[in-house]
Amino acid sequence: METVVDLHARIRALAMERDAVVLAHNYQRAEVQDVADFVGDSLGLSRQAAATQASVIVFAGVTFMAETASILAPGKTVLLPELGAGCPMADMITAEQALAFKAVHPGLPLVTYVNSSAAVKAVTDVCCTSANAVEVVRSLGAPRVLFAPDRNLAAWVASLLPSVEVIAWDGRCPVHDEVTAAQVLAARAAHPHAEVLVHPECRPEVTAIADAVLSTSGMLRHAADSPATGFIIVTEAGLLHGLAKAAPDKEFYKLSPQVLCPNMKLTTLQKVHDTLRDMTGQVRVPDATRLAALGAVERMTEIG
Repeated sequence: METVVDLHARIRALAMERDAVVLAHNYQRAEVQDVADFVGDSLGLSRQAAATQASVIVFAGVTFMAETASILAPGKTVLLPELGAGCPMADMITAEQALAFKAVHPGLPLVTYVNSSAAVKAVTDVCCTSANAVEVVRSLGAPRVLFAPDRNLAAWVASLLPSVEVIAWDGRCPVHDEVTAAQVLAARAAHPHAEVLVHPECRPEVTAIADAVLSTSGMLRHAADSPATGFIIVTEAGLLHGLAKAAPDKEFYKLSPQVLCPNMKLTTLQKVHDTLRDMTGQVRVPDATRLAALGAVERMTEIG
């Protein structure tokens, strides 16, 4: 039976043979993160996709991430190891609904979270990630903006930009949205010395009791730089692997029950191997959609 070490070696050999770069999101399985060339959040991985010289991009993530890579790198072959790895939040708004949202509020810019389909990005003004959402909205200089699809990230942006009215679509990440303030307070009681780091996809009552509200990349930087020795991590549990690497001398605590995204866990090491071996799972955004979405996605990668 093949070991993780064996599969890692075979994947790295195939990546060299295929002239491929392997990108993995911070929420992926630990063994998938460990075989990747780059591990990061949506913004960092989008920038890597846009900048890579490799011919093939293997994206260990979910569908919208592979689509974003296709938008930014149309000359590359983008492979998604698990084509069934979707994003429920992205499915909460369609392009038709986004256009209707804009029609109800004529003249207002639409900021679309990267957790959305390519078709929705194609009818938006500018995209953002959780790492740069505040900077993106601020850059517009508009007193009122539309924000889709995540109502919780919209609320977080609004709390930091009180002069801007953020009109939110009623979408959410089902995983983060299920986190309760009671869970966080229980973890704080169990680990009173620890800082509470919360993802902005969580509900306002959860972000309100955080010591810091951060994207996954922000959590990694904060944990490494903070004088605190312990952290309660209020986001998908896959991040704990990267945190342990970024700050090996510190302690990281999960919520109970732990926060898990089933779609992020669909990608296995074997699937990464097989997609490289067989060159299967290609994701390609049609040219008309890609060109319509490109400006909004490029502005996202440039800000913050």
